[in-house]
Amino acid sequence: MKWLKGLFGGTTPAVPLTPAQQAAFADWQQRPAEDLSQSHFRTRYVVVDVEASGLNMVKDRLISIGAVAVREGVIDANDAFEVVLRQDEVSSHENILIHGIGGSAQREGVEPAAALLAFLDYVGRAPLVAYHAEFDKAMIGRAIARHLGREVDLPWIDLAWVMPELFREIIDGQAVLDEWLQRFDIENILRHNAVSDAYATAKLLLIAQARAVTLGKDSASIFMDVERARRWVRRGM
Repeated sequence: MKWLKGLFGGTTPAVPLTPAQQAAFADWQQRPAEDLSQSHFRTRYVVVDVEASGLNMVKDRLISIGAVAVREGVIDANDAFEVVLRQDEVSSHENILIHGIGGSAQREGVEPAAALLAFLDYVGRAPLVAYHAEFDKAMIGRAIARHLGREVDLPWIDLAWVMPELFREIIDGQAVLDEWLQRFDIENILRHNAVSDAYATAKLLLIAQARAVTLGKDSASIFMDVERARRWVRRGM
């Protein structure tokens, strides 16, 4: 999505990276790309959710990232990630009531560059999955540009576009995440908690993978093609 590049700003980090951080990013860059054409059940997916200071993709700040991996058709609870980025300015009271990350937790979070490098190390080159992924992608991309001074090109899959293609008989169009969760009786234990939201979305991904195999759509690259096609159709309407 070329329009997202305009959100990321310049390429000079807010605070210069240490030599160790520069080396860590260089090591990540050297990792081999994931083969997105192989079967869902041979691919490690990382399901992501973020919490932010608001919904403005240009002005608001990334506060936390939660992620869980899906591999071989199973959610791997031992392969999960969660971090709160240290905030120079605490988000509003109304915002805190939504995600529950209080002022002390925000001020005492992980230094942003270190948090983002840890996230990249966790992800590797795995395809990222989210629901309404444009927001997650923009917030993570802006944070990486601001704190690492880099732009990264990671493969993203948005289940908000993939699910209607796989389950046209249920919902053939855009819907909120909660509607799909209710349809498949998926419980989200703690709404607006990044890890909990990612875990619920991961359960939806498992359902998507199982249906996709029966339809001959058995790879991450096909999911990405499905998303592009449905976006193109939507633009033409």
